[in-house]
Amino acid sequence: MKSFLFGYLICVAALALCLQQDKELTESIKRGKAIYSDFCVTCHMEKGEGVPYTFPPLAKSDYLANNREASIRGIKYGQRGEIIVNGEVYNNTMMPLGLEDQEIADVMNFVMNSWGNNQDKPVTVEEVAQTRPR
Repeated sequence: MKSFLFGYLICVAALALCLQQDKELTESIKRGKAIYSDFCVTCHMEKGEGVPYTFPPLAKSDYLANNREASIRGIKYGQRGEIIVNGEVYNNTMMPLGLEDQEIADVMNFVMNSWGNNQDKPVTVEEVAQTRPR
């Protein structure tokens, strides 16, 4: 009986932790949507479709899925040079946006959970803070 009770308490604690993490991600995504509307929508468009051959799409983006750290770095420090997104070559400049680490994490969480993108692990402030320029 004691082992059952212990197992039950472990499950309840794990569920509570998951619910808290889901709430934090939901709040981050909400903040990220506002940041996207202020800083990103002009180039990447309302639904993340981008502008062909000029500004890469964020919707269903293989680049975001496969280049998490580079995506964070691009927002934090800017992006210059050639990248390939969904099989198309883009060679443009994105200037640093001057966002705080929390804002970068929030906008990344919004983008990586919108328009057909789905991430397993939320971007954290600590992850953004550890990202260095190249």
